[in-house]
Amino acid sequence: MPLILDIAVTHIVGRGRQTIVAVLGVAVGVGFSIAMAALMQGGQDDFIRRLVDTMPHVDITDEHRTPRRQPAEDVFTSVAISGLRPRDDRRGIINPTAATARLESWVPGRFAESLKAQGVIRYSSREVGAAIIGIDPEREPGVSPIVEDFVKGSFAALTAGGNNVVIGDTMAGRLGAGLGDTITAVSSEGLTRDFKIVGLFHTGTTARDEGEAYLLLKNAQILSARPNAINEIRIKLDDPNHAPDVARRAEAELGYKAVAWQEANESILEALVVRNVIMYTVVGAIMLVAGFGIYNIISTITHEKARDIAIMKSLGFPESDMRRMFLLEGMAIGAAGSAIGCAFGLSMIYALSLIRFEIAATGQEITRLPIAWSALHYVMASAFALGSAAVAGYLPARRAAHLNPVEIIRGAT
Repeated sequence: MPLILDIAVTHIVGRGRQTIVAVLGVAVGVGFSIAMAALMQGGQDDFIRRLVDTMPHVDITDEHRTPRRQPAEDVFTSVAISGLRPRDDRRGIINPTAATARLESWVPGRFAESLKAQGVIRYSSREVGAAIIGIDPEREPGVSPIVEDFVKGSFAALTAGGNNVVIGDTMAGRLGAGLGDTITAVSSEGLTRDFKIVGLFHTGTTARDEGEAYLLLKNAQILSARPNAINEIRIKLDDPNHAPDVARRAEAELGYKAVAWQEANESILEALVVRNVIMYTVVGAIMLVAGFGIYNIISTITHEKARDIAIMKSLGFPESDMRRMFLLEGMAIGAAGSAIGCAFGLSMIYALSLIRFEIAATGQEITRLPIAWSALHYVMASAFALGSAAVAGYLPARRAAHLNPVEIIRGAT
């Protein structure tokens, strides 16, 4: 084995210029593969993190997974009843105190109940449509994504006394109102009530900043004529990956529809899977191109060293030694390229992580490229490189092992 290794090193060193080109080809392929994987994985992780942070991990509403059975279906023994109108029921989640007490005994995280209704917010002669949301200021910070996005005030200001409201700064701008002004909320039932603005938030999401108004839960119940009612329970878990299990148990215990964030964003998660398949396909293609360079060098060496191969076989070297020698040459080029490529990829990722750019119109908000620092990317890129190098070295090695030494030496003389 040491002799075979020494001959393999001699072959590689003897074609120094071509060897360097092949090693650099593998290194560039590995480096760019690592950088691309880090960027795409970082973008995906950042997207999922923002998705998980901006919505409840489990959302329990006053809907049912399947429609309620109608009284007529219990009276008449028919296959189907035509023209049956569903019963009118606006009560929301029945007995919310008991429902929240049951959840509190086992939910591994935080939750908050709320009552959400559609309405209109008026100020002077201006008005905007909005979702009027009644909340518990003590529980809401544990599940709300906007708790850290307040420009002025907070949810706690809702309990300061009187009828208070928290709205987005975009809505306030459209109304021409500011902190301390009194606006009028009109529910879909036609009920109106005046509220004082005690907080402004800015999330960067237009739908929230100009379309949501937060009140005390009891004020929302009065405004929507639904006393002692809620229509949503939002849960934030310590581990978001447990959301499907928690949703199934909550739905089984309460009877109301519970949706995990994975179910609510199923199409987006499927698109991310397709995106990953494309990414790793491109990585494999880059390594395959690098493998062609290795194949070209090993094939050339095999052709040029045919007479040496014949002499070695005539001296008693078996075919397995011939295959092992040229396979070692391909693997050596792949290993050297992988090592240099990992260092190149690391330096590229570090350089990309230093890039900063502005995304806000005011020029105040600075962000960086989302980068995923994962050893798995280096292992995968190196494995692809070594795999392609092994294949590229094996094919010429297999041909060299089958050469007939008698014919080669006779042709050479």
